[in-house]
Amino acid sequence: MKHFKTLLKAICPIVLMLFAALSLANEKPFTQEQVIKDLSYLYDSLIETHYNPYAYTSPIELKQRFHDLKSQVTEQSYSLLETTKLYQQLVSSLNNGHTEIDFPASSYFEYAESGGTLFPLEVTIEDNKALIRANYSKNTSIVKGAELLEVNGQPISTILKGIYPLISAERQYFKNAKLEIYTLPRYYWYAFGQRDKFVVTIRNDDLITEYNIEAINVFDEFEAKKDEILNAQQKLNIFENTAYLNPGHFSGEEKKYQQFIDQSFAAINKISSKNLIIDLRNNGGGNDSFSDYLVAYIADKPFSWNSTFSLRTSALLKKDTKANRDITQPYWHSVISQKTGERYEFHFEKYQPVPDKKKYKGNVYVLINRHSHSQAAVTAAQIQDYGWATIVGEETGDYPSLYASQFQYSLPITNIVVKISKGYIVRVNGNTEPKGVIPDIMMRDHLLDENDEILTQLLQRL
Repeated sequence: MKHFKTLLKAICPIVLMLFAALSLANEKPFTQEQVIKDLSYLYDSLIETHYNPYAYTSPIELKQRFHDLKSQVTEQSYSLLETTKLYQQLVSSLNNGHTEIDFPASSYFEYAESGGTLFPLEVTIEDNKALIRANYSKNTSIVKGAELLEVNGQPISTILKGIYPLISAERQYFKNAKLEIYTLPRYYWYAFGQRDKFVVTIRNDDLITEYNIEAINVFDEFEAKKDEILNAQQKLNIFENTAYLNPGHFSGEEKKYQQFIDQSFAAINKISSKNLIIDLRNNGGGNDSFSDYLVAYIADKPFSWNSTFSLRTSALLKKDTKANRDITQPYWHSVISQKTGERYEFHFEKYQPVPDKKKYKGNVYVLINRHSHSQAAVTAAQIQDYGWATIVGEETGDYPSLYASQFQYSLPITNIVVKISKGYIVRVNGNTEPKGVIPDIMMRDHLLDENDEILTQLLQRL
């Protein structure tokens, strides 16, 4: 169980996996009829529940994908892993990063406990190249930064093509970012199953070499050794004339978060720091109540975190709301009171800035990268649109105008949990272009070493 806690944190540091998922992995296989019934339910529920299921696909394409997947259900029984994999391929065809079935943690744990093994090379995707980020194999000749060209005779492009349907995202740039987070070893197993040996083709400078490498143990040789990309941690550092603040993810214990923000700005203002760097890189996002509490310290007027926020009611959302929410609250009351299937705008009251004496009044810079997800991307766009900071780094994978505001429901037979976007958020300036937050100052964030290129370059400028 200790291994499992570590594993859950590693796989998804923002969204807490339910320990109930552990029991699912040990249940009897699902019958062909059960898998087809829940697949049909999933298809209908995506259409009836998502805010706009056809935002990034068409009705014809989605229906064809459903029938293609249904035609593949030819066996008499299916494991939880096989069923999850099948359903996620339908869900991901909506091309929405906030509509997904989570990586199959319970099946992965069961596989690991049985002595399962993984592909031993971790990669980062830069300039459309799969570059070695970590080598867990016994072959030390494979170095960081070398390019992975082939695995068992298949080009890396083919490998990625087989993995992409298991990743929910609006575009390939975001899929690659998510692949970096969850890692190629995990997704290779998810997509292709167990392999004990690999022949890999590597390019290092102009030299192309073929290596024979063996798979590695999930726990002892991978999970126990790897680091995590979504690693935002609360931190305050003071440099010569610059304060550096990492607020951590916008989730967790809100009172403790607020205490940290209060104490940090008190310390920053006490020394009259000329510059402030707020780091939103490698941040999985969370709740606007967290991010707005931070923004209030640099705001000079009442503000919003969006220009419009819209919801769609549905039978499943109403059922979840009645069971789990306080429907006396205006937000949740609106879900119940609106006609099922209705799309409507919900207006939040503007957030008030902190009193003038507490406000930070120096130069503000906000760091972002492709792993500034969800509310982190929305917050960067919010600050940019109000003109309260200079945004530095690389384009976010997530869009700041996006289909999000997740809720979840379980499929009736398999109990597989589906996360779905019930809302549509438009950034403060009203721009709905399908692109990430674009920095005011572009800087690359390489994952191949421990150097922090963006922070280092910005500090040098300041």
